[in-house]
Amino acid sequence: MSSPAIKAINLTKKYGSLLAVDHINFEVAVGEIFGLLGPNGAGKSTTIGMLTTLVKPTEGTALVNGFDVVRQASKVRASIGVVLQEYTADEDLTGWENLMLAASLYGIPKDVAKERAKELLQMVELANAAEKKVENYSGGMRRRLEIAMGLINRPRILFLDEPTLGLDVQTRSAIWAYITKLKKEYNMTILVTTHYLEEADAYCDRIAIIDRGKIAKIGTPKELKESLGGDIIMLHIAGNVDLAKQIIMSMDGMNDIRVMDNSIWITVKDGGSMAPQILEALSKNGVRVAKISITEPTMDEVYMKYTGKSLREEQSNWEEAMSTMRTIRKARS
Repeated sequence: MSSPAIKAINLTKKYGSLLAVDHINFEVAVGEIFGLLGPNGAGKSTTIGMLTTLVKPTEGTALVNGFDVVRQASKVRASIGVVLQEYTADEDLTGWENLMLAASLYGIPKDVAKERAKELLQMVELANAAEKKVENYSGGMRRRLEIAMGLINRPRILFLDEPTLGLDVQTRSAIWAYITKLKKEYNMTILVTTHYLEEADAYCDRIAIIDRGKIAKIGTPKELKESLGGDIIMLHIAGNVDLAKQIIMSMDGMNDIRVMDNSIWITVKDGGSMAPQILEALSKNGVRVAKISITEPTMDEVYMKYTGKSLREEQSNWEEAMSTMRTIRKARS
């Protein structure tokens, strides 16, 4: 078997008393799209920072392309591409000038850099905007340019930190089209952080769920959903939630029960046959159900099982915040 493209070994980062990343261990295979899924503050960006040598680990280490991120940092940097959450392109330069600047930082000869810049601008569909200043680019155009800049040195591994954060659905889909193209055409290894459940489910070969600096679970999207053990019954209780939970817990066939506000999530092998039994038991005890739904497991249910909270609600809050920020920026311009 070939060596992993990335191997984290008890990777840890502390900021004073804050344990941002807590002794995490995982491997990423060559040619794999590996996702770190979790909310803001879970430790995703700090993990990428350590893997790309931007942040020095407090304990542990990692091997990236076979190089130790602490002892062989320069070799790691030469073999990877990085697209960070924040835009790094110079707004006063054109797209072409930014690419040439990135190439010069890697020591790439000018004639080679020109050929690569042309190829990359074509790939991310920015050839017609190459001579425009980046200050005139849309958010999607900027993100595509950032990806092109991250590829200028022909990296074996590409790190993407929330590459679609704050973008509209159509632009997010386009960005992922470029990411999957890199994997298919160049067998590139890609480690991506995201809090978008649908993106992780649709595009990642494997996912590590990370919360409060720890990895809770790793697997393919299919494996993670199957680990829940069946269908999900969601009940919205109009009454005593604690009583409803006690009644449900006393019944056979309940694989997992979780409560959030006035709702109860129950994992069962066969939702269609179990739902009527649950409703009957609750009704006999005077508990009214305002709403019921039966679904196959989703990534949000997976996240809830392993962290005890819903990522979808946090995702909605972030999107609302990003929308507000965009509105403020437009008002100021």
